[in-house]
Amino acid sequence: MTPATFRKTLLAGLIGMLSLPLAGQAVAAGYPDKPITFVVPFGPGSATDQLARAIGQGITEQTNQVVVIENKPGASAMIGASDVARAQPDGYRVLITTNTSQSANPHLYKTLSYDPVKDFQPVSLLGTGGQIMVVNLDSPAKTVKEFIQLAKDKPGELSFGSGSSSSRVAGELFQQMADVELLHVPYKSNPLVITDLLGGQIDMMMADMATGLPQVKAGKLRALGVTDNQPLPLAPDVPTIDSAGVPGYKMGYWFGAYVPANTPADVVSKLNDLIINASKRDAAQQFYKQTGTKPVTSTPEELAKFQAEETEKWGTIIKNAGIEPS
Repeated sequence: MTPATFRKTLLAGLIGMLSLPLAGQAVAAGYPDKPITFVVPFGPGSATDQLARAIGQGITEQTNQVVVIENKPGASAMIGASDVARAQPDGYRVLITTNTSQSANPHLYKTLSYDPVKDFQPVSLLGTGGQIMVVNLDSPAKTVKEFIQLAKDKPGELSFGSGSSSSRVAGELFQQMADVELLHVPYKSNPLVITDLLGGQIDMMMADMATGLPQVKAGKLRALGVTDNQPLPLAPDVPTIDSAGVPGYKMGYWFGAYVPANTPADVVSKLNDLIINASKRDAAQQFYKQTGTKPVTSTPEELAKFQAEETEKWGTIIKNAGIEPS
């Protein structure tokens, strides 16, 4: 290569590098200029699905762009998470997920089809909440203590279902702390667990409030306790599991929004603004009030820090619960 050719090549490279930020800004300035897809790694009707639809409606109100909800349940949220991890990093395919995929799975499975940290760019927290312990109306157990006694009388015969890591770990922790043996039955999503609980195929579930509380209020399921260490405003008459027979018991869950790694920073910032504004609009506020979910949002950096802390916390809970990675 001649010196003249080298100089031309170097100059072209420098011009290309200088144009990258401008290109990114141009992308962000027009973002979104087409429909956005929210990938939900749980089934329709789940708490995550309901929140995704509420946030999506809020974004549509701001941008006039359609937000498509795509449910990809199964494999403890791994199917949906893997989908977004492999997606084009342009801000048009967003993972609306929970601690299941981002904090619990690394401790529950020996291998994952995605990396919860390296494959994603955090966007914002979406909320935190507690769970409710529910049984079929035909269950002889009217209280947490009665359920524990029933389980002790029939070791290994009573079952609990879960359609998320939050639900599973809450049940596993209950077993450990109550010193009972239950049969765990995994499902693709929590609404499917509710269906079988209503039908009497399983005996108990630790349900998110959005999925379980409507069934309790409709008189179709019986609530025995809540997983937080304080009564929940939406279910003030339901005691905490901690006070009802398992001292020290406490569990919860959180929601968050992620895009693929290497998504331009200004696109992430624009999406963060849209999501935070959407969380303050009617649809999201209605979800928060109806489910008892705390409306917590964040910067991308705050979510990254929160996820790291939660991953460590869930690892401790899972280890102490005696759950071996599968």
